[in-house]
Amino acid sequence: MEGLKIDVVRLHETWMELVFPRQRTAVHRVLGKWKPRTRGDAIKYRIWAAIGVPLVALLYPFLLVGFAARFNARRFNTATTRLGVVGVVLLTALLWGGLTALARVRLEFDGFLAVGAASAVAVVSAGLAAIFTRVGGRGTTVVFGYPFAMNAVFLPPVVAALYDPSLSGVLQRSESLAIFLLDNLLYVYDANEYLRANFSLEGIGVVLMWVGIATPLGWFLGFVVTLADLIRPRSNGNEGGGNGSNAE
Repeated sequence: MEGLKIDVVRLHETWMELVFPRQRTAVHRVLGKWKPRTRGDAIKYRIWAAIGVPLVALLYPFLLVGFAARFNARRFNTATTRLGVVGVVLLTALLWGGLTALARVRLEFDGFLAVGAASAVAVVSAGLAAIFTRVGGRGTTVVFGYPFAMNAVFLPPVVAALYDPSLSGVLQRSESLAIFLLDNLLYVYDANEYLRANFSLEGIGVVLMWVGIATPLGWFLGFVVTLADLIRPRSNGNEGGGNGSNAE
């Protein structure tokens, strides 16, 4: 409960500091926390604080997701640091190369080629994800690193499911997921009708759907991990989460 209270206070102080100076953890600073001195400033201060209350309530569940994601992201970051970009590429190549070899045994030649191509793309994506987590800063990590990592995970199994009858459940769930997304999220400006009229959920359409899911999923994970670093900085004491070379 004490940790929850600290997190909520920091989250609200971060919101306040978007407009007012010296709000976040200002008790440790020489100047102390800024307080309004005029009646007008006090009114604006209270209004801004009140607006932040529902936003804090909305963001806190995402903050908890960020704490959980950061734990695993740190392990990935440690692994990539030890292995290096070349090591990550070789390890991913070994993993998806095994899937490609299995596809050669189980599938027709067309399926083998498709899985091999998807695995090659996944290996390149893994290498790019490792590069973007090490260079360019936090923004580069979130915008590019996380989406490439998600695509490196999702793409080969989805392509394998297109050709392997034993993995038909993936396709069935993909269709159910596609219907849900079209009916509940992509109805704005009739985007769902356009997608239904121009794309079919088969072959490359399934692959593109999962690329379209993996990319914003990567952005979401990058956002919640960044939020977690901002509210509860790492133990090195660098508030705000540090630069991209240490960004999980």
